[in-house]
Amino acid sequence: MRRKTLILAVTVACTALVSPAWAAFNICNRSNLAARVAVGRFDGTNWTSEGWWTVRPKTCSAILTGPLQGRFYYLYASDGAAGTWEGKTHFCVSPDKRFQAVGRSNCAKRGYDRRGFFEVDTGKKPDWTQSLSN
Repeated sequence: MRRKTLILAVTVACTALVSPAWAAFNICNRSNLAARVAVGRFDGTNWTSEGWWTVRPKTCSAILTGPLQGRFYYLYASDGAAGTWEGKTHFCVSPDKRFQAVGRSNCAKRGYDRRGFFEVDTGKKPDWTQSLSN
């Protein structure tokens, strides 16, 4: 009996150490076209937006890895054609190249475009998957 308890304790400890590494903010693109994705978030001090990640059609991709720290994240995505996933919370984005923009104001003065992102409530879960569909 003692050996079973020891094995169980070691298994639980190993699982606890490994689980956070699997945590991520995942995007599943259910559409028929590749989607370019940007994310916005508040780190407790600053609002920051970053992108672009390309998520191929009918696939999922981790855009942020590690346990999620906040409850609310914001997404903007476009398939380059008719599909755009947007909302009412504005962040700065670079139109073409990879970017990280600290702050949400004066986008044009800083060389960025302004886009509306939609809110994702993760419920403070360490792992979240958001789907984009037609």
